Amino acid sequence: MPFSTVQRAIETAGLAVRGAFHPTPADGVPEVRPGQATVTLVLVGMSGRAQWPAFRGSPESADGQPNPLDRWGHRLLEDLADAFDAFPLEPFGGPPWWPFQRWAVRAESLHVSPLGLLIHAEHGLWHSYRGALAFAEALDLPARQDSASPCDTCATRPCLHACPVSAHASGGFAPASCANYLRTPAGEDCLTGACAARRACPIGQHHLQGPDQARFHLSAFVRSTPA
Repeated sequence: MPFSTVQRAIETAGLAVRGAFHPTPADGVPEVRPGQATVTLVLVGMSGRAQWPAFRGSPESADGQPNPLDRWGHRLLEDLADAFDAFPLEPFGGPPWWPFQRWAVRAESLHVSPLGLLIHAEHGLWHSYRGALAFAEALDLPARQDSASPCDTCATRPCLHACPVSAHASGGFAPASCANYLRTPAGEDCLTGACAARRACPIGQHHLQGPDQARFHLSAFVRSTPA
């Protein structure tokens, strides 16, 4: 089966292909089914704001039930897996907790940013993963396009200094400091304009989340973080 067929179906469903690779045993990819190894793993997710309208137009977005984005992605991934006789894998709902960050680096050219997030040369810090499709057949994948980390030539690293409450100052991330700030009126700038630290990165600025998307994600983060 041509890889382009899979890519077209994923994009038609409302998601984006986030790279693909042929796993080795060291990658920790499960079998498609007992006794049948995964030969190709295709990662599926979102890039910037491109897939946001598809989610916002979905039944899950409007039904008022918890975790609408996860449920939307789950439904699409299950449908795609059925269509291609593949095995769906998701980064949530474990255990087991699949190593999606490691798979992402295997699937396309990504690098760890100073914030600890994976940075993409085109999408910057504005990308995510909703799941993966494990295939028992060897799809003919396009050649991987590797690039150096854009952070290597970023002298000032503004992402480390832009957070209003210095949530990244310790070399890690202080979620409580971030969430408590977002609970205040001053946090409205991040809630509608997206995370100030991520926003300070000059890479992928045209993929910046819109106000609705930013508020959705950061509000979910606040709800899940104890005060």
